[in-house]
This record gives sequence, structure tokens and C-alpha cells, in this order.
Amino acid sequence: MIIERAYVHLSSYDEGTWPWSVPCVRQLLDEGLRFTAPVTFLVGENGSGKSTLVEALAEGFGLDSYGGSHDWRYASPRAKSTLGGHMKFDAASGRGRRMATSWSARKGFFLRAETALDALDREGFSPDHVSHGEGFLAAFRGKFLHAGLYVLDEPEAALSFSSCLELIGHIDRLAKEGGQVICATHSPLLTALPGADIIEVGEHGMQRVDWRELGVVDHWRRFLADPHIYLRHIVES
Repeated sequence: MIIERAYVHLSSYDEGTWPWSVPCVRQLLDEGLRFTAPVTFLVGENGSGKSTLVEALAEGFGLDSYGGSHDWRYASPRAKSTLGGHMKFDAASGRGRRMATSWSARKGFFLRAETALDALDREGFSPDHVSHGEGFLAAFRGKFLHAGLYVLDEPEAALSFSSCLELIGHIDRLAKEGGQVICATHSPLLTALPGADIIEVGEHGMQRVDWRELGVVDHWRRFLADPHIYLRHIVES
């Protein structure tokens, strides 16, 4: 583990303005977010705030919001988000404490789907010469090597079923070697990783759930059992 808790302290804020209007962000302000396992998945519908959270967590750790490794300090002109600029951490003892207090000791990577190709090119992976998914896998194979904080925003977007399984292997290896992964995802495959902590994000804020209780798992299970149940409301007959 690298960080044990994330939190934000503000003397005042307007609940009607973004990002403070997002339920999971308000819960972060009120309670903080405690990490109980080396791998944490944030799962929720589009607009639930999970990407807002992971971006702010990456920024708080010193990772460029555009994406990339800790070796690149703010290579993009984009400033930190409002939430990321206020993010604080309680570091885990040992390696986490060293990373929190020393920039040179800090290791990590932020991978976000929409800027991944540019970030990977900057990291020297030449994604133009391979498929989108192969570019992602090159980053996992070449950069997910050292204990550090790895923040992922919907990495499954470019991956096939078998590539998602490979990613699970990379994440599992990182966790066993002392790394920490925080991942926003819609994937029932990734979230099935044994021992991972799963937090469902939505109008309720944030709550920990078992994999079998995830809404996305239930929907996929029912869809695969009988697609017509869903498609009859969408596809014109």
C-alpha cells in the first residue's frame, strides 16, 4: 500500500457548483476515502463522478492530469482540477511515507482512456505503429513494473476480453510487489480480481459492495442470459 486515506479539507464550498455538487465528492469532503486493499475499483454510471475522483487522486499524487508516468511533471498546459488541487493523503508506513515526503522516491502512472495515445507516445511507446489496445498493453508491460501508485480511468476501453485478462495479471502482480492500483471502470472482468476492494459510485455517494452485488454485473448476467429482455425496449421491431 502507498496511501491509506484520501481527503479534502475546505472551510466552505458551494454545494450547487461542480465538483462539490457531485454526491461522491461531497462524501469525500465529509468522510474522506479510506483504502483497505492494494487494488481499489470505482464503479458507476457515466456522470457518477468516478473519473472526477481518480483524476483528482492522480493530481494529488503529482501525476499529470493528461496522463503518463511520474517522470513527466505536468507536461501538459492544463492546470490541476479544483478537486485535485485540494487533495491530501495519509500515507502508508514504509514505502508510502517515503513517496509522500520525497519527489524522487515517488513512482506512479496515470492512464486515462481519452488521452492515452498521446501520453503513451510521450512515454516512447509509439502507439501509432500498433493498435490502440496494443499501445495500452505496451504501457502495462513497460511501465507497470515498480511499486508505486497506478491510477487508471477506464483502461478496458481499448481492450478485448483476453487483453482485459492480461491486465488483471499485471494489476495482480503489481499489488503483490507492493504497488497500489486505483481504477475507475465499467468492467465486470476487471472487478472480479480476487481481493480487490470495490466501491460503487452514484447518487448515494460511495459504498463498498461485493462483486456479485454490482449493478453492472447483474445487468451483464441478465443480458447474456436473454438479450431480448433489454433490446426489445431499444430496437424497433
